[in-house]
Parts: sequence; C-alpha cells; structure tokens
Amino acid sequence: MSFRDIFGGEPAVTASAPGRVNLLGEHTDYNDGYVLPTAIPQRTTVSLRPNSLAEFIVYAADLATESRFHRDDAPGDHFAQYVYGCIRGVASLGADVPVLDIHVQSDVPMGVGLSSSAALEVATLRALRELLRLDIDDVRVAQMAQRAEIDFAGVNCGIMDQMASSLADERSMLFLDTRTLERRLVPMPAGTELLVLDSGLSRSLAASGYNERRAQCEQAAARLGVAALRDVDDLAAVDSLPEPLRRRARHVVTENARVLQAVAGVDAPTFGRLMNDSHASLRDDYEVSVAPLDRLVALLQAHPDVHGARLTGAGFGGACVALCREGAASTVARRVLADYGAEGHSGRQLVPAPREEA
Repeated sequence: MSFRDIFGGEPAVTASAPGRVNLLGEHTDYNDGYVLPTAIPQRTTVSLRPNSLAEFIVYAADLATESRFHRDDAPGDHFAQYVYGCIRGVASLGADVPVLDIHVQSDVPMGVGLSSSAALEVATLRALRELLRLDIDDVRVAQMAQRAEIDFAGVNCGIMDQMASSLADERSMLFLDTRTLERRLVPMPAGTELLVLDSGLSRSLAASGYNERRAQCEQAAARLGVAALRDVDDLAAVDSLPEPLRRRARHVVTENARVLQAVAGVDAPTFGRLMNDSHASLRDDYEVSVAPLDRLVALLQAHPDVHGARLTGAGFGGACVALCREGAASTVARRVLADYGAEGHSGRQLVPAPREEA
C-alpha cells in the first residue's frame, strides 16, 4: 500500500538508497581493513511528513506492518528500530525532528546478505536530511547509519554496508579503506557481469555468530599487540595464536591481500580465482558458511561461464555472488538453480532480476 493509502495524503519528502553486494573483503570492515562492494539495482524508498499526533508511525509496505513509538521509547518492532536509531542520531545533532508519518517500501531482499538494513538506514537519513535541510554529507550519513545499527538494532557492524549504500553505484566497485574511509571507484573486470543467488537459508546477524566473530578478531589483535588485524601484514605472525583465533586472523589477513590484489588490476579469470579463494577462507578459516551455501557456490564455480563465486554478506546462510561472462548470468542462474533444486534445495535469482516468462 502506498503512502497515500496509509496516511491519506502526500509525503513531504521521498528518498531512496540501494542494497549492495560485496565482491571481496568479507568480515574485514570491522578489522579496519579493505572492502570491495558494489550497489545493486534493488532499493529501499522512505517517504515521510510531519504529523499532528503524539507518536511516530512507521509503515513497512513489504511487511504490511505498522509500528508506533514515542520520541523517547524505542519501538519493539525490529524493522522500526533502524528507523528510530536514525531519528535519534539526527536529534543528537541538535536538529528538531518533528513527529512523523513514515512509509517504507523496499525490493532489497531481506535476510540474504544484501544489506537491506543499511539501505533502510541510509534512505531514512537521506529523507531526514532533505526534510530538515541538514548539512551532512554522504560519508556522515553512512557513519550515522552505522551507529543506528549498532546502538539500536544490536548488530556490532562495520562501516562497509552503509558506505556502499550511501556512495556506491551499480557500474563500478567501491574500493574502501574502512580505517581512513579513503575510497575510489574502480571498474569491474572487462567482459563480465554479476549474478547473485539466494541459497534459501535466511539468517539474522544479531542472532548468528557475527558478534562472536568480531570479538574473536579483537582478541586476536590484542594478543598480537596491534590496534586491529588490518595492521598484520606478515601471515606467519598469526601462527602464534591459539585456535580458533589463528584461523580467524588468517582469514582477515589473506582477505585484505585479495582485495588489494584485485584493485591493482587483474583480468576476469584472476578476479574469479580470488573470489573462489575468499569463499574457501570464509568456509574453513572463518567458519561462516553452511553446507547448502557451499553447494550452491560449488555449482556456480563449476559452470564454464563463471569465473568465480563466493558467499556474500556475513554468511550463516543468505546469498552468493558469481562473476560471470557478460551476457551469461541469466543462463547460468537457470542451470545452477535447476541442479540445486534437484538436490532438494530452494534457491532463487536476485541479481540481475529474473525476467518474467512470456
């Protein structure tokens, strides 16, 4: 249902932000490392206007769910906590945030690792920035979105998702140093296109091992006497760590190296091998994959029109991304999903959006 359907009028402002898919640099952002995401076509749109009531009203069209809350009382509905965190962040700048009617519509798939939460946060902050004429740039928007997720949704996330949603585009990869926030857009490998498939296993970051992995990385860094694992450039140094800290640190060190190699300029087959190595590291050293996701990745990696494939997002289920020969992604998706389905799994194509059959 539209804003007019729910609130009986037109919004004062409307803003949107994309989801993202990460190609390399998984679980490196909260280690001050390097990442390489790109925006996806699917977006979250937030429309809002001041109301004359005593409470905020947020309607999520895709969930057909309404949440109501007061300025100083966090909502119980999880989706509304992201919005509330953004409102509180803007208020902390000294802005006078009025009570609002808020409508959220999104086609960013949820629970699969494509940053639906970051898209919601960035779209909300963009709408508030326009409504209140705030002087905050896109980097500050990303930083505020990250704080909203940490402080109000309970996910101790890094900055990658919010930076990608705020700054990336669909035509390039965003190379980001998450410590300094230095960044640049780099071209995709020539003659390629991306395919993103959902494994059919949904996961929740807050309820998964995400926060545990972050704590393990912090423990590893402390034992090695560095501020963050990004500061380790000698892989042999991690061998002194006890398990599982050794494997967690080894993933971060090798993953940072893969990102740096990719952005130095490699051809499509080499980029694909880096993706394959990244998945193996996430599976074996970081232990954030699951058997069905491994199987879907293996089917992709075996296809002759796929240069490489890996899980994307935090893992524990969700989606995988493949670098395909240009023009072949939809054909690859049909073949791989048929084989995956024949083994008793239920997957779906997310990017590029599958065409409707005539």
